[in-house]
Amino acid sequence: MYNAKAYSAVSATSPLASDTIARRDPTEHDVQIEILFCGICHSDLHSVRDEWSDFMSTTYPIVPGHEIVGRVTQVGSAVTQFKSGDLVGVGCMVDSDGHCPNCKAGFEQFCQNAIFTYNSPDKHKTAPVTYGGYSNSIVVDQRFVLRVPPNLDLAGVAPLLCAGITTYSPLRHWGVTEGKKVGVVGLGGLGHMGVKLAHAMGAHVVVFTTSPDKKEDALRLGADEVVVSHNADEMQKHAGSFDFILDTVAAKHDINAYLNLLRLDGNITLVGAPEKPLDVAAFSLIMGRRSLSGSMIGGIAETQEMLDFCGEHNITADVEVIPIQKVNEAYERLLKSDVKYRFVIDLASLKSE
Repeated sequence: MYNAKAYSAVSATSPLASDTIARRDPTEHDVQIEILFCGICHSDLHSVRDEWSDFMSTTYPIVPGHEIVGRVTQVGSAVTQFKSGDLVGVGCMVDSDGHCPNCKAGFEQFCQNAIFTYNSPDKHKTAPVTYGGYSNSIVVDQRFVLRVPPNLDLAGVAPLLCAGITTYSPLRHWGVTEGKKVGVVGLGGLGHMGVKLAHAMGAHVVVFTTSPDKKEDALRLGADEVVVSHNADEMQKHAGSFDFILDTVAAKHDINAYLNLLRLDGNITLVGAPEKPLDVAAFSLIMGRRSLSGSMIGGIAETQEMLDFCGEHNITADVEVIPIQKVNEAYERLLKSDVKYRFVIDLASLKSE
């Protein structure tokens, strides 16, 4: 084992603070990575503050971070896909059982034994749980390491490992291509990626927002139209016309208003996770054979596909890069949606700790 610098929280009410953590020495199948950038996901905040205790309790200390971009510093003897110096990424998972039907189908994110990048049992017993990317180093099985296109800004790549794949996967699954009409509900960390990706896929993209002042930004990101969702007349103009709607909103909202915008066999997929259940009217689904579904990140092969797609289309997230010493301030700003559109930590700032 070796020691790595990190930022961790020791309780649900304590701030993130400088820490030293243990990392395992690379096994024959492992890749050791110097972390250059790590995005801040809203789920980091939820986990640090143990706000998902009904779903997944937090084990402390916790080192968050699952939007990791770095450089390979060492590889195990059996590693064939990577070498020292390669630019790589690590997303929300660092292991799975590899043999269940979901893993064999390339859906490791739905493996019942998936090991997430932080706050999952550490099968190597280096620590009680896995520690994430708010650190200067990490060791990951080569199967869960991804190649980063060299032409992309590395800070902007980091959120692709979560926000990017979370929006790319349902767009691909529901057949978004040129000529499709696609709605994106909400223009935040997830929504802005949904707009960029759907636009690159050739779709006609309509952004739904409660904030009229977001219109200019939505158009800049690739939207063809912007609808203020509390304007009934604007909403009615689009009734029964959408092939697909990506709903990124994490607060309670009227899902039926969007279901009624779908055409025959249209689908709306939830990638935001409202704390309270949404009320779904049966007739909103029945009238038009519409469907409502959910989606969670993507498998490893699909995540690599997404990164390659972003490389081809020069797509990265819009980010605000911060030193790790400002992470607690960033969490407070995140609660106020005071960021366009993702915070990314420059881990070079850890050197001064």
